[in-house]
Amino acid sequence: MAALLFAAGIWAGAQNALAGGGSFITLPALILSGLDPKLANITSTVALFPGQVTTGWAGRSLVAGAERLSFRALAIISLVGGIAGAFLLLRTPSSVFAAMVPWLVLAATCLFAWSSFGPKPKVEPVPPPAWVSALIQGVIAVYSGFFGGGAGIVTLAALTLARMPVRNAGGTKNVLVAISNIAAALVFAFTAAIAWDKALAIGLGSMIGGYAGAQGLRRLPAGVLKAGVVVIGAALTVALFVRG
Repeated sequence: MAALLFAAGIWAGAQNALAGGGSFITLPALILSGLDPKLANITSTVALFPGQVTTGWAGRSLVAGAERLSFRALAIISLVGGIAGAFLLLRTPSSVFAAMVPWLVLAATCLFAWSSFGPKPKVEPVPPPAWVSALIQGVIAVYSGFFGGGAGIVTLAALTLARMPVRNAGGTKNVLVAISNIAAALVFAFTAAIAWDKALAIGLGSMIGGYAGAQGLRRLPAGVLKAGVVVIGAALTVALFVRG
């Protein structure tokens, strides 16, 4: 099982760096290992943050602010939102969270699929006001701390909506998601039960995958990675509804 979790970590780390959706790999792997959905989600957040730090550091030269909101402001919003989402999860009873998980995975999968393969506007949209971009990032950060599935691709969509060049948006997305998850992981590390042995196996793998992905594992088309996330998300949704 440790080897499976390590491999899932490598895949998830590269997936997060290139397209997002790494938790769609680690969450089912952790549930398969015997964890209940809430513990699996908390462990996944803690396990993936080392890879996200590696990815963010490797791509730091691409980090930028949005047209109407500085990177510093985005980072602070991500930090606060990640902490808020983590505490929200801790206050959610395990039975309630278990009932929510299939719907969360379904919503995240649909949002991911729409952001990745939905129609693109023919006319470049006008960037939203700074307060709107701040609000969007805040909601994403809280979601990232609470559940996180697909948070990377949603952040990427929000940054490009704010008229940030796609290349810079990719690098900035990695750092912002890392900040939210580090904040949530620190909250969990001090206040929640974590399957540390499983988190270690995934964490080591995610660092390798995250670094490789950030360095340019672009021989595999991003569309293939995104399609894989949608297929995995759909399969996980069905499995969770059947299991429930």
